Amino acid sequence: MSSRKENEIKHGAAIAEHAADIWGWGSPSGKVRAKRRSQLIITYGGIGAGRSVLDIGCGTGIFSRYFAETGATVTSMDISPELIEQAKKETTVPITYLIGDAERLPFPESSFDVVAGSSILHHLDPDVALKEIYRVLRPGGRMVFAEPNMMNPQIAVQKNIPFIKKLLGDSPDERAFTRWQMKSLLKKMQFTNIIVFPYDFLHPLVPEPMIPVVSGIGKVLESLPLVKEIAGSLVISAQKS
Repeated sequence: MSSRKENEIKHGAAIAEHAADIWGWGSPSGKVRAKRRSQLIITYGGIGAGRSVLDIGCGTGIFSRYFAETGATVTSMDISPELIEQAKKETTVPITYLIGDAERLPFPESSFDVVAGSSILHHLDPDVALKEIYRVLRPGGRMVFAEPNMMNPQIAVQKNIPFIKKLLGDSPDERAFTRWQMKSLLKKMQFTNIIVFPYDFLHPLVPEPMIPVVSGIGKVLESLPLVKEIAGSLVISAQKS
């Protein structure tokens, strides 16, 4: 096993009981961000009743639960046994949880209608992971992910300065992407109907009374050329031909 994967397993064990807070999903604004992110993933992945979904890097299952609530059949996987155990404790809807490596998916070809994830590709070797995602998708199936945007100033600092990365609870090998980089990778992997766009100016530390105002301003900023490029996250979606 590579040192990168060992680091991810150790990181998962260390944060499992407080993962939502460390990842920024536990605060009032973080919960708003999580709901919006899940809605975007569901929309751009076509997740719903009758669809089989693989959620890779599911962590504590925050987004898996949103996917399952649509009526989709959800299989969720993470490399960390501790995160999977925490996910099982927090889940009341039908979801199949597995411990596994997203770069060596334990499924046959054409197994899923949708492969989805939140903030997972930037932990992986994207060339290897995208090839595996393509393999397990059915023809016409979609992959859809939300990932950190390297064009965002905070993300650029956080992912490239080791002591800040550690201070903010990131694992040592995390990275981020630009939307142009992701489009290029997806084309190389023979995906089609590629959609990549930046969004999200709502920070997890925004006080609860300010959430409506900041959310409204953020949606305006997302519509502005150039300004939108520094939003905090990317939605990444593409189809298997």
